[in-house]
Amino acid sequence: PVLAGVSGSAIENFSCVIYNVSLMNCTWQAGRDAPGDTQYFLYWQNPRHDDTMECELYIKDENGRNMGCRFQNVKIEPEKAYFLVNGSSKHSLIQFYDEYIQLYKIEILTPPLNITANCTRDPVGCIIRWQPPLTSHVENIKCFQYEINIQNK
Repeated sequence: PVLAGVSGSAIENFSCVIYNVSLMNCTWQAGRDAPGDTQYFLYWQNPRHDDTMECELYIKDENGRNMGCRFQNVKIEPEKAYFLVNGSSKHSLIQFYDEYIQLYKIEILTPPLNITANCTRDPVGCIIRWQPPLTSHVENIKCFQYEINIQNK
């Protein structure tokens, strides 16, 4: 398909990350050949919901241009979510950028909870226990893998 708009005006380096279970940050850079007055707008659609939502809280640069977005209450579904960033300018048409993203792949998991270590001098050594991290979508805690880094001090 042929994209309408000035070549090189679509955003670049689009990236999203989910953290603290339900918060999501998305960021991007202005297109290299986008006019200086270009303003960008992010819309996204979670697969289980038909409604498309615009960003509620834009992250702006020093010129007031939208360069990112913060979302709250994000639910991770197994299907891919759809993201669309379009732009507007008084001088020319701006190309849109869109991408499907699997949200579980961009989640930064919280650390494991309630970590305890009990060490003894007898041959048992140390017993380290923890609980799985908080997450909105992992139902089987056997999915988690852990790595323990023990350093002598």
